[in-house]
Amino acid sequence: MSNGDVELVKKGHTKDTYTHEQLTQLMRSMDDPVFFTETFVKIQHPIKGSIHFKLYDYQREMIRSFADNRFVVGLTARQMGKTTTAAAYLLWLAMFRPDTQILIAANKFSQAMEIMDRIRYSYEECPNFIRAGVVEYNKGTISFDNGSRITARATTPDAGRGLSITLLYLDEFAFVRPTMATEFWTAIQPVLSTGGSCIITSTPKSDEDQFAQIWKGAIDNTDDFGNPISGGVGRNNFKPILVKWDAHPDRDEAWATPFRESLGEARFRQEFECEFVSDDETLINALTLTAMRSIDPEFYTGKVRWFKEPEANRAYLIALDPCLGTGGDFAAIQVFQYPEMIQVAEWMHNQTPAPGQVRILLQVLMILYQTLREDPAQDSEPQLFWTVENNTIGETVLQIIDDTGEQNFPGIFISEQRRAGSSRRFRKGLNTDNRKKLAACGKMKSLIESRRMTICSKELIKQLKMFVSSGASYAGKSGEKDDLVASTLLIVRMIETAMQWVVGIDNEDLKDAIDPEDALHEPMPVIIN
Repeated sequence: MSNGDVELVKKGHTKDTYTHEQLTQLMRSMDDPVFFTETFVKIQHPIKGSIHFKLYDYQREMIRSFADNRFVVGLTARQMGKTTTAAAYLLWLAMFRPDTQILIAANKFSQAMEIMDRIRYSYEECPNFIRAGVVEYNKGTISFDNGSRITARATTPDAGRGLSITLLYLDEFAFVRPTMATEFWTAIQPVLSTGGSCIITSTPKSDEDQFAQIWKGAIDNTDDFGNPISGGVGRNNFKPILVKWDAHPDRDEAWATPFRESLGEARFRQEFECEFVSDDETLINALTLTAMRSIDPEFYTGKVRWFKEPEANRAYLIALDPCLGTGGDFAAIQVFQYPEMIQVAEWMHNQTPAPGQVRILLQVLMILYQTLREDPAQDSEPQLFWTVENNTIGETVLQIIDDTGEQNFPGIFISEQRRAGSSRRFRKGLNTDNRKKLAACGKMKSLIESRRMTICSKELIKQLKMFVSSGASYAGKSGEKDDLVASTLLIVRMIETAMQWVVGIDNEDLKDAIDPEDALHEPMPVIIN
């Protein structure tokens, strides 16, 4: 354990004498893993050799997240030093938190050993007064005299067997064989459920693997009403950390261009933009989805999220897509400002019964109506247009509206046009069959991709990213919600009526007409005989 006069490891249970400065640094290191890392951890740079580990801002944030959260999942670009950052934190945890049992699991045993090598190197380069004493020091295990232990293994279903784990660290978990990753995650759950913590870091690979599912659970950080869960964690209690290539202060487009050219756009976006590459055909263009940004609600009324104040002399489209309220599909309400087609408000829940859904719809209409009426800038009666989807459960909602009295709902109730000569009983609201849904999908795609429709909701953007081709139509991917999209499609279907009825508002931008002059500039087909 020594090399000449240099002691590689500190013997266990040895007594130390400290200067005042050393004692101060030791006490500060015990409390602050960032201070410990930047002051005492050394790493091996491929060109510069042994250097002090000076953290970038995103690495400091990673370490603080590791320390402050029981479960952390990091989606990180390549070459960002995520593994080295994690190794430094694991060393700090083992040396300064007695009786901590750490298991490192990687895609391959060789990768787990590489992480251990980084930990050993940093440990050996620390001054003696900082280091904990060692009682076991071999290729796959380091045991300290404070009762802490670091063990490295490959990610297999049996990796955690026989261990009492305080912290599990999974590196590049997306690259573990899918069936193996699923079996491992299932097997390790009982260990974590007894109080263990978990840190997972990886670049993405597939949006269907176990890592992707954990990441999705971490960014699904809203409750059943779509409102943020406290603490910034997801429904699975994981804290998400996203680190893209441009978080590195020394990297700009000039740095990225050679990688884009050599890897191709799709591969670059997977490995450096942290996007889950999928072969699924989303309704909205992938580049458009990537560029979409949500905003936080400005205020709430109950569980309704409002993204902006109602604006005088604008029309509003309001749609309810109902549900049974039994915990399955969600009911959803969307509100859009017309003709700008800006999302104004949103509500969703899957356990509110039909009367409650109608009550919230009425409340939204009343808020819009009263706010606009009381606005001194409002020139005329507020123009509100509302509807409900009348398939299946919609019949119940229609009956509640009828019993309540349609005259008590501000605005105009939009329904399907009556077909001349049809013997079918007329039902108010909008009926969505496959043909109508496809037409609405096409219109919504055109509006969003041409930036004539502004989506503000984080939840709606999330659902749009999972709204994919399904047979002859589009729907949420298996296991994913699409109720907010469905209510937005109702909004899109109302546009045609609004264009005819809204008074005093220019809505030409919402038309999809082609300018004949543009055709003159397009290349004409050449016919060769």
